[in-house]
Amino acid sequence: MIRVALKGIAGRKLRAALTTLAIVLGVAMVSGTFVFTDTMEKAIDTLFTDAYTGSDAVVSAKDVVDLAAGETSRPTVPAALLDEVKALPQVEAASGAIVDVARLIDDSGKPMSTREGAVGFSIEAGQPRFNPLSLVEGRWPAGPQQIAIDPDTASNGFAVGDTIGVATRGPLRRFTISGIADFTSVDAGGALTLAIFNPHTAQELFGKSGRFDEILVSAKEGVSQEQLVQAIAAVLPDGAEVATGKAEVATQSKGSNQDIALIRKFMLAFGGLALFVGAFVIFNTLSTTVAQRTRELATLRTLGASRRQVLGSVVLASLVVGAVGSAIGLALGPALAKGLNAFFIAAGQNLPQTVARIETRTVVVSLLVGILITVLAGLFPALRATSVPPISAVREGALPRSALAPYASYIAGAMIALGSGLLAYGMFAQGLSVTWVLILLAIGCLVLFVGVALISSRLVKPLAWVLAWPAARFAGAAGRLARDNSVRNPARTAVTASALMIGLALVTFVAVLGKGLQDSMGEAVESAMRADYVITGPVTPDVGNALASQATVSSVRQDSARAFGSDVSVGGVDPQTIPHAMSFEWDRGSFAELGSDGAVLQREFADDHRLRVGSALSVQTPRGKQLKLQVRGIYSPPKFDPILAPILISQRSFDSAFERPQDELVLVSGASAVALERTLKPFPEAELQTKAEFAADRQKEIKDTLSLLYVLLALSIIVSLFGMVNTVALSVFERTRELGMLRAIGMTRRQARRMVRHESVITALIGAALGLPLGIFLAALVTRGLADEGVAFSLPLGPLVIFTLIALGAGLVAAALPARRASRLNVLEALQYE
Repeated sequence: MIRVALKGIAGRKLRAALTTLAIVLGVAMVSGTFVFTDTMEKAIDTLFTDAYTGSDAVVSAKDVVDLAAGETSRPTVPAALLDEVKALPQVEAASGAIVDVARLIDDSGKPMSTREGAVGFSIEAGQPRFNPLSLVEGRWPAGPQQIAIDPDTASNGFAVGDTIGVATRGPLRRFTISGIADFTSVDAGGALTLAIFNPHTAQELFGKSGRFDEILVSAKEGVSQEQLVQAIAAVLPDGAEVATGKAEVATQSKGSNQDIALIRKFMLAFGGLALFVGAFVIFNTLSTTVAQRTRELATLRTLGASRRQVLGSVVLASLVVGAVGSAIGLALGPALAKGLNAFFIAAGQNLPQTVARIETRTVVVSLLVGILITVLAGLFPALRATSVPPISAVREGALPRSALAPYASYIAGAMIALGSGLLAYGMFAQGLSVTWVLILLAIGCLVLFVGVALISSRLVKPLAWVLAWPAARFAGAAGRLARDNSVRNPARTAVTASALMIGLALVTFVAVLGKGLQDSMGEAVESAMRADYVITGPVTPDVGNALASQATVSSVRQDSARAFGSDVSVGGVDPQTIPHAMSFEWDRGSFAELGSDGAVLQREFADDHRLRVGSALSVQTPRGKQLKLQVRGIYSPPKFDPILAPILISQRSFDSAFERPQDELVLVSGASAVALERTLKPFPEAELQTKAEFAADRQKEIKDTLSLLYVLLALSIIVSLFGMVNTVALSVFERTRELGMLRAIGMTRRQARRMVRHESVITALIGAALGLPLGIFLAALVTRGLADEGVAFSLPLGPLVIFTLIALGAGLVAAALPARRASRLNVLEALQYE
């Protein structure tokens, strides 16, 4: 029976290859995701390890706030502490370090990286043990006008001796390039631009005179890192802390690794989706194969094969297909990881590069998941193969039938109800964690998809008659035959269409929900913003000061703080100008009495913490200062996009409480764009936007996310395409004698091709007819759950038409090879086919 199973696979090479491809893509996505994220994790860990090379201990300020707005608002330690640390007998050497954001500016005045990838820091040339970089050319910066840059930046036409612009806290400054330096053990891959200064220049440039972000310390020989930490802790002032070098690397890596873990889970979900769709393809292919081999399998039964042997032969075929497909998918993982890396680079998210990392876990999980899903998908057809008595099966036309077939509609209804219930519970139940919500939504979607797939066989005939009307009307006999063929085996057509249905349902869900999110955000900006122009930050307050002489300006500072045991954003506003720049729907109070100790709160924040006008609250800044505030006003912002921080205080109070204050928004009215752009020329970080451009910019993140989701969901549609090719090809094989008879009585090759193409297109359109409404239903359900957050339901008619055309194109592509074979059949051989 093993030989029978293997010969069956070898005798149907194209069918086996197409079935294998359905599992290859899903496993490749799984293995590629693991390789991609593991490699990224290794590269980032290496970067942090290099950054603290030679550091046995690291002194820094205590982090009061976890979500401080990047390096620019990190608390610092006094520079005088460096001398105290150096004086300790356990210390071999120590160096103060500055780390901040510094964007390098090209000759046209444009920044050469995003803020997230623009790193400015100090290097003390006399302390090479703390230096994570090596010189490629030139020398380390020594004077106040010198800078070293990275090779990727230098490749844009910069060389040692040239000048380059640097945008930090103040107006644009230009420095002379003294050297080019790079990391020694990892390729930053363009992910980072490096702006390297000597410590004194860095302190002055970043507004940290007399302060350091960190103090790096190495121990004398024979002193352990733990002993060094204990010695340093004894001389630290309040607000400072010390950790071993290893602990600091782990702390710095933790946040990045958590982000990578989220990316891994996100992308594995799409790999799992592709495997789920692949399971439909495998189920359908094996079910059709079993139906076509009924007489063959029954003959084996009459020759002495037991039910267990027949079952085993079909399961073995599934196992072989799963093992081969999983092995190929695993092998393709590193290539797909490179593709994912290229995709992120194309999207402007350059990543550090290092040698691909393939963990044992990647191999085991990829093979196990692929094989398990394939075997499970083939188990039901295998059980069906043993359900017909041998003598009955030998007769022409005897087909296996599941014992559950009479109850399929009831099972489908129960699964649809269960799936919808899980989705509703996940969306509307109170007190569920985010993890449980996601689990319930995922399981609910899968159960709902299976339920719709089961019930769809009942819908095939009416849908086919409606969707096939143009073919039957305008394609003549070929179109009518295609319509009849599509409903000849409703179960097979339904499963084939269901594979495409899942992909189309999800892209429809994403499109509808995304349109609602974008519209809600646009409405929020339109209703709240009064200013003509907006500059988004963080930018230095000098920007607003420079514009104030020619326009009405209202700057909004922003930073993170601690209140009621969690992080919260705090904004600093000018109570005189902000009411003219933005609209406020007041519940009570106003900015008029904000004063030096007042606060204006958003309604949701006030309700969450049971605050009202006159209530007192305490806010702790990143550097540990306590602000005692009194609520002077409460307003209701746009629900979906409040724009401003939940807590607003006066700008004067903000500037005195927060280190290095920066503007998150600069709202401008009453001047021409040309005049404003001329004034902003010395500030390359400041991008002037109209109100419409500001709304579009805030919507950009949603649009980028939609693009990524479309790319990932395309994988499941490609898998379903292989399923359609398989089904149409099997249908052609199954009807070989019938096609021969049609050719014998006058059907032309062109008509044969047309008939197969129309049949495939009808199946694809059935998938669209099921998938698009299902996706709209899911989006409507989620939108209803997010209604309290201000998310509106909106149908994107253009994308929905495009998705329908994609389904039409998928049907045509899937029919290409089967239609060619149908038209090239030898009539005499086809008439003898059995």
